[in-house]
Amino acid sequence: MHRIVVLALEPVVGFDATIPPQVFGAAEDADGTPLYDVVVCGLGGRPVRTLSGYSILPQADESALATADTLVVPGTTVPGPRRHGTLDPELAAAFALLRPGTRVMSICTGAFVLAAAGLLSGRPATTHWDKAADFRRLHPDVELDEDLLFVDDGDVLTSAGLAAGVDLCLHVVRSDHGSEVANRTARYCVVAPVRPGGQAQFIERPLPPASGLGTGPTRAWALEHLAEPLALADLAAHAATSVRTFTRRFRAETGSSPGEWLVHQRVERARHLLETTTLSVEAVASACGLGGAAALRHHLAGVVGLSPTAYRRTFAAG
Repeated sequence: MHRIVVLALEPVVGFDATIPPQVFGAAEDADGTPLYDVVVCGLGGRPVRTLSGYSILPQADESALATADTLVVPGTTVPGPRRHGTLDPELAAAFALLRPGTRVMSICTGAFVLAAAGLLSGRPATTHWDKAADFRRLHPDVELDEDLLFVDDGDVLTSAGLAAGVDLCLHVVRSDHGSEVANRTARYCVVAPVRPGGQAQFIERPLPPASGLGTGPTRAWALEHLAEPLALADLAAHAATSVRTFTRRFRAETGSSPGEWLVHQRVERARHLLETTTLSVEAVASACGLGGAAALRHHLAGVVGLSPTAYRRTFAAG
């Protein structure tokens, strides 16, 4: 039986640590035979404190890593990997126990541990979107994409934050045993077999504050007139500058061109309307100045990876 070893590192994200035992433990063949043997281990076999107000008593110590067919590292704030991108001697010795060819997975900030162990260098990966800047600072050699729910790079797989670990584990079950087993496992866990879109749909993107200087007043004016056609010349005229000067100042203040900024604000307005109103997709597109439903579908898919209908189904209130 394929052995999954979950390495819980203190302080571990309690939710993350429960995902692999639950999902892989629920995977069975058509006769009800378990397909995975799941073991949770900790350094020294000591109780592992979680970030949720309780501790886990692991079944084994780090010697279990030598028996792993797949290693899973849940999210953690363990200081070495999270603050300095390094492994302390005890953790480094634990990773040295892994057999060649062991499949390695991380959930959420567990990617920091894999990167500190040198397992993500030059490879694509993801982690929690809120920790992406810290990850890039510590590991610029990793091809990080925080818009994805998970990344499958063969023998190394990483997931985005928290519940994205469910998506990754179900993906692995599907890759190992097919869609029928994965779908049956998902039904047992009462989760979607495949979740549409990526992590981008959950990333908070607050609007930059509009100051009374520079292009700030024009940006504030544009937000009040998003439903109208807004040409670059219109924005420059409102700011009482030439198009060239306005464009240069705008990019210096916002980091993007006026056109890119307008599309982003229109998509954000569309997201708000899809979440809070029952307007048709066509009406939402018109209210945001995106012209029509086709344009809204294109731009929304580019930002969050979902169609307007799927986005509303996922995020609409009530």
